Amino acid sequence: MHFTTRPVGQTSLRLPTLGFGTAPLGGLFDAVNGTEAGLTLAEALATGMGYVDTAPFYGFGLSERRVGDQLRGRPHLLSTKVGRLLEPGPVPDPAEIGWPDALPFHPVHDYTYDGVMRSFDHSLQRLGLDRVDILYVHDIGEMTLGADNAKHFKDLADGGYRALDELRAAGRIKAIGLGVNEVQICLDALEIGEWDVFLLAGRYTLLEQTALDALLPKCAARDMSIVVGGPFNSGILAGGKTWNYAAAPAEVVARVQALRAVCQDFDVPLSAAALQFPLGHDVVCSVIPGLRNRAELADTLRWAAHPIPSAFWETLKQRALMHPDAPTPRPHPFEEAQG
Repeated sequence: MHFTTRPVGQTSLRLPTLGFGTAPLGGLFDAVNGTEAGLTLAEALATGMGYVDTAPFYGFGLSERRVGDQLRGRPHLLSTKVGRLLEPGPVPDPAEIGWPDALPFHPVHDYTYDGVMRSFDHSLQRLGLDRVDILYVHDIGEMTLGADNAKHFKDLADGGYRALDELRAAGRIKAIGLGVNEVQICLDALEIGEWDVFLLAGRYTLLEQTALDALLPKCAARDMSIVVGGPFNSGILAGGKTWNYAAAPAEVVARVQALRAVCQDFDVPLSAAALQFPLGHDVVCSVIPGLRNRAELADTLRWAAHPIPSAFWETLKQRALMHPDAPTPRPHPFEEAQG
């Protein structure tokens, strides 16, 4: 496939509309063989999925190490994250927090100026690379940090943002943003700085469009972009049973069943609709599913290419299964027109 590209805010970056999320390559919930991880990422790069997102938290450094080994010497666009420093010494049970095959480190939240600078330098060392294109502030917000969020957000406002801005001004990174699972923290962040892009996971998907009313219009007004992570809502839209990284509640299961019924009427795989939906909005510059192996990559490429008629989207709106004002994608939104 020849992927379409879209600009990242007002920066010089253009991302392919289909990118690669690497939490699974860090062993999210289940260990991934290192050879398979490398082959999967190499094959994705060969297809044109040249934007790769990683983070220190993914496998406590494992994802960054694997990503760097594949990207080194190849053309690519890369994002990683700050907000957690990795300190020597394993946690008692890494599987309990989602990383059964983690490296022997433990994460410590730090959104201060020094913490951001240290995290960035540590990531370059783990990656074995001399540059990163986008740097996101990872997992800030009340949903993740609870009562500690106020302190960490103050650290970001008082110092962490300044570190990001300095790195951007010095040309060491090209864009800055947040990498989060909640809308409100993005709205809060708009009040403390000039951001380029937010990586928003799970909140602008076929299943839920909570970002549409407030966040996306504000991003459009500021000429910012959104990268959509978690387009399958952590699995429920791709044949799994989890939503927000836990067992899906009954009301979510019922909504997914209603979506699947419309998909069957139009002979559209639910996963294809979920993957393509976010690109209907002009603010969205890339969709980055997390991929674990070559079989998942092959499925994703097939879903990206699947034709979806406009009548499908209209039917979802008629049945109140989609926000009535949600823009819908053109046919084949990932594919660059040829000829």
